[in-house]
Amino acid sequence: MVTDWFTGDGDDFRLLGTRCSACASVFFPREDGHCRNPACAGGELAEVPLSRHGRVWSYTDSRYRPPSPYVSDPELPWEPYALIAVELEAERIVVLGQAVPGITVSDLTVGMEVEVVPGVLSEDAETTWTTWHWRPAGVAE
Repeated sequence: MVTDWFTGDGDDFRLLGTRCSACASVFFPREDGHCRNPACAGGELAEVPLSRHGRVWSYTDSRYRPPSPYVSDPELPWEPYALIAVELEAERIVVLGQAVPGITVSDLTVGMEVEVVPGVLSEDAETTWTTWHWRPAGVAE
């Protein structure tokens, strides 16, 4: 798990961002040092839960194993997955993430509604690395 990037389970699962008190810009991943808006003199940054729902802004598939430092077992066959860029309208940002397992690019369209859900990035006998996935609205887990 990436510390402080998300919180909760089930319907309470949310990505966590930060909002600048001076310009109201929202950032993900979170920013704890300074406002990233070049037009802002800076303000205090406060943690904010991001919207659970957004719309597909763009998407693609990952057909090839990424190079290091991406961690994967080279002995196992590569499993392609869909990557989705999701626009969160209220925050006015786009967040990238994997689609839930089983959803491919043929299941996606620009503008379709998706929701963020907890997911598993990788696991072994000792550790489960958690992340977030985007799931088309109305699709059961």
